[in-house]
Amino acid sequence: MTKAKSADSALKELADGPYFVLASQLAEYELCQLEATCRLLYKLNSTLGVWRCLGSRTFHGMELDSHGTFDFDKEVKECPEKDEKLVRIDWKSRYRHFKTEIPKFRTPFEGAQITMVQNPDEVAYCKCKLRTDLLQTVAFRRASHSDIGVPSRAMKDMGGVYLEVEVSANADNLSLVVVDFDEGGKSSVTFSPDTGAVIKEKKVQESPRRVKGAYIQPLQPKLDRFEGKMGLYVRNGHIAFFRKYKRKDSEGEDEPWESTGFVIDLSWADGKRLTPCLAFRDEGPYRVHVVRVDCNPPIKPEKMVAAYMEKNWSELNWEGGQPLPQEA
Repeated sequence: MTKAKSADSALKELADGPYFVLASQLAEYELCQLEATCRLLYKLNSTLGVWRCLGSRTFHGMELDSHGTFDFDKEVKECPEKDEKLVRIDWKSRYRHFKTEIPKFRTPFEGAQITMVQNPDEVAYCKCKLRTDLLQTVAFRRASHSDIGVPSRAMKDMGGVYLEVEVSANADNLSLVVVDFDEGGKSSVTFSPDTGAVIKEKKVQESPRRVKGAYIQPLQPKLDRFEGKMGLYVRNGHIAFFRKYKRKDSEGEDEPWESTGFVIDLSWADGKRLTPCLAFRDEGPYRVHVVRVDCNPPIKPEKMVAAYMEKNWSELNWEGGQPLPQEA
């Protein structure tokens, strides 16, 4: 027996346990480097479900239109060992597709970057939806190798979902919003990065249109038109927002990250799917793109206790015929 065949045999013997456990801890770059070294490892990663494991961990709590969650909700359900449909899936290609599509916007704002807004009060909806039923809790069952799914380390605490948007050019005013419209709801929660306010709204009447809302001021307002980065974090059934102003002069670092902290839970939302989006006040040239969607916010948010007391929210209601309130 040649040395190459001997090495292959040794790897095959490890594949039924130790290799899966070790490989399922690797990140995307490490897996690709590993596969480049050996055809057998490339095959093992496909047949053992290593890419499925990585995708379940990376895209936990996210969903794409017509594709569902990465693991078809199997991360919270028992997965039959002989599910032929799941076995036939090319998990590496599915991982690649999710990575490409998650940061993009829906039509008419195709792609991951917005450079022009044609009309006032435009809204750009993300292709990615957030599954509140999967983000309500971070405690999961333990998985076994027979699940061909998520290993025990990844099952302990998948974290939340963090979405970050970079604003390099701002024609007027924009906000980061999460809505429940795709589930038939009529509610939204908005973060205005320049005013530092969080606004919750619900449409209570279609015609004439009436919106009931309220706002709270977790961060200090700034007079400058916002350019920099802003983020949305959903974890364990609560929402936090972030902002980081780009320094105007060419010298020095950008301003530090600020967070509203967790300011609201998910009780306002109908259904189990939330859609992040960007709301633009005026038309004009912008340069906005989603820079990352993962589980790692830039700073750890604390709970803003005062925000969970209704008396600390100020009313912000409007009816049809009145100017739409843009900021607190």
